[in-house]
Amino acid sequence: MSNDLSADQVRALLQLEPNQTCGFVRVTYVSERKIEVERPVGSALYFLVTPQAPVQLHRIRNDQLYHYYRGDPLELLLLKLDGSSDKVVIGPDLATGQHVQFFIPANTFHTARVSGRRRWFLGGSTEWPGVIPADVELGDAETLARKYPAAAAEIHSFPKSAPG
Repeated sequence: MSNDLSADQVRALLQLEPNQTCGFVRVTYVSERKIEVERPVGSALYFLVTPQAPVQLHRIRNDQLYHYYRGDPLELLLLKLDGSSDKVVIGPDLATGQHVQFFIPANTFHTARVSGRRRWFLGGSTEWPGVIPADVELGDAETLARKYPAAAAEIHSFPKSAPG
């Protein structure tokens, strides 16, 4: 897959659909094994982020691992349970500190946007146990800015739009 593809071409090729938290998504794996009633052992998905469809401020109750696949880097803001925050970049440039994989602990609010040329980011997320809809919670920027005052400006600098 070439980085010369448009976001719309990537969406079509990978059959990605609009998602409330992560731009455009296609679930690629849900374990048939269950660890609780109706809870899969693990799950995985592709996600595409564009400037118009960023990762919305949210958290899931599960551990997750972000993976870089193609496109521009993704700037990730993490609001940690201990009250601190951190920014990291998911992308291909290891020499500048970008991560091709990045672990997000369970219950960590996070949001992200495309950086670089600002065209699109294609990544993946692997979760364990597997995610079910009840595991996802959208975050309120105002409430979280009060809880994380040192990160308030950062929280408000991230775009808030739904994919379309």
